[in-house]
Amino acid sequence: MAITKEAVIEKIEVVGGWNVQVATDTVIKEDGTEISRSRHRHVLTPCTSSKDEDGKWTHTDTDISKEDAQVQAVCTAIWTDTVKSNYKSFRESQEV
Repeated sequence: MAITKEAVIEKIEVVGGWNVQVATDTVIKEDGTEISRSRHRHVLTPCTSSKDEDGKWTHTDTDISKEDAQVQAVCTAIWTDTVKSNYKSFRESQEV
């Protein structure tokens, strides 16, 4: 009886022009037959933003190096310099 566990990216979506949503299924199989499946979702944005006490913004690019190659490819294609600039402007227009 062999039990295996596998992570499978089921969906990559671009929402709002810069959010990359990733749905990953964890599949458990026994002798090649699926016995369990669960889904985890996470959202990636071009950067994280913070505002200090003096009102100065700091934007740090999101590290996607540990993401699956498919996810990295989508992020790289979507997050152009223009999209990153627009996202930073959006973040700065929000209350933090």
